[in-house]
Amino acid sequence: MKKRLGFLLLILFPLTLFSQQDVSADELFAQARTAAFEKKDYPTSIALAKEAIKKAPEYTEIAVFLGRVYTWNEDLAAAREVFSELERKEVKDEDFFLAYASLEYWNDNYTKAVEILDKGLGYHPKSEALWHLKAKVHNSSGNYALAEEAVNALLQINPGNTEGREMLVRLSDLTSKNAVGITYGFSHFDRQFADDWHMVGISYKRVTPIGSVILRGNYANKFAEDGTQIELEAYPKISPTFYLYIGAAYSNDVGIFPKYRTGVSLNANLPKSFEAEIGYRQLHFTDDIWLYTASIGKYYKNFWFNLRTYITPDRENISHSYTGTVRYYTKGAEDYFTVQAGTGISPEENRSNLLVNETFKLKTYKIGAGYNFSVKRTNIFSVSAMYFNQEYRPNEKGNQFDITFGYTKKF
Repeated sequence: MKKRLGFLLLILFPLTLFSQQDVSADELFAQARTAAFEKKDYPTSIALAKEAIKKAPEYTEIAVFLGRVYTWNEDLAAAREVFSELERKEVKDEDFFLAYASLEYWNDNYTKAVEILDKGLGYHPKSEALWHLKAKVHNSSGNYALAEEAVNALLQINPGNTEGREMLVRLSDLTSKNAVGITYGFSHFDRQFADDWHMVGISYKRVTPIGSVILRGNYANKFAEDGTQIELEAYPKISPTFYLYIGAAYSNDVGIFPKYRTGVSLNANLPKSFEAEIGYRQLHFTDDIWLYTASIGKYYKNFWFNLRTYITPDRENISHSYTGTVRYYTKGAEDYFTVQAGTGISPEENRSNLLVNETFKLKTYKIGAGYNFSVKRTNIFSVSAMYFNQEYRPNEKGNQFDITFGYTKKF
C-alpha cells in the first residue's frame, strides 16, 4: 500500500508544481523553451506551454511556440489545431505565419504553405523570413520561376541576405531550360611563343529533370596551327545536397588540345552556405596526366569565396596549383565582379595544352579580374582579363596576357 501511495505522489508532484499559482506565464514559457531547445523533451515542453496558456490565454507567442513544438514532436493534428485556432482569431504576428507555413512546407503541402505565406506577406511585405520560405516552397514544388521571383523580392529588401543570394545563384540554372553561348579568348606572350593564341567556343546547355547537360565545340589557333575539340559535360543530381560533374572531350589535333580529357567530381551544397567539391581530371596527349582537385566555397552576403587546388602526383614529386576567387554580386545571379589570383596551371584553362610539356611543374603566378552582367535577364555578357608570369623553362620567365569575351542567351 505504501509503495502504491509513493508512486501516486511521484506522478502528482510535477502536476502540483505546474499548477502553482505563483509561477507566471512568462516563467512557464521560459521553462518550456528550455525543455524544448536544451533537453529536446517535447512532452514536458508541451505540458508547460499549455499551462502557461491557461494563465495567459491571449499570449499569442506561447500559442505559436506550442504549435511549433507539436510540429517537432510530429503531432501534426495537434499542431494544425493550434494554428487553425490562431487563424480564426485573426492573429497577424509574423512568427505565426512562419510557423504555420513551415509545418505545411515540411509535410509537402506546398499549396497550403503558399496560401499562408501570401496572407502573412500581406501584413508583413518586408519580411525576409517569409519571402525566403516562400522561395523554398516554390523551389521544392518545382516552380522555379516563382521561386526566383520570391528570392528577388527578398534581395530587394536586403541585397546582402546570404541564403537568398545562394539560392538565386542555384536557381539561375533552373529557370531557363535552354542556353546558347559563345566565347572568344585571346592570349599574347612576350617571350614564350612568337604567335598569339585565339580560342572560340560555342555551347548549348539543356536543363533536364536530372540535371544540366552542356555540349560545346571549341576552335583554337595556337602555335600558328588550327585545332578543334568537342566537349560534353553533365551535372546529374544525386540528392538535394549532392550532385556530380561528369565531363569528357575529344580532339584529333593533339598539342592544340589533349587527344581526350575526362573528369568526375562530387559536389555538395553544405549547411551555412558552404559548398565543396572533390574529384579528378585526366588529360591524354601521348601519355596520361592525372590531376586531383578539391575546392571549398562560401557565400557571405553579396560575396562568394572559393579556393581550388589541383594536385598532380608522379614518380618524383607532387605538382600543385591553387586558385582563389572572389565574386561580388551587384544584382541578380549573373551580375557580378570577379577577382582571381593563384599559382600553377589549371586543366580548366585554355592553357591546359601546356601540360603536355610538364611546364606545370615550373612556377606560374596569375592574377585577373572579370565582369558579368545581364540585360533583361536572358542576355548575359562577360569580359575578363588575366595576367600570368610563367617560368616556361628553369630560371626563364615570360609574361602572358589573356582577355576573354562571352555572350549567353537563355530561353
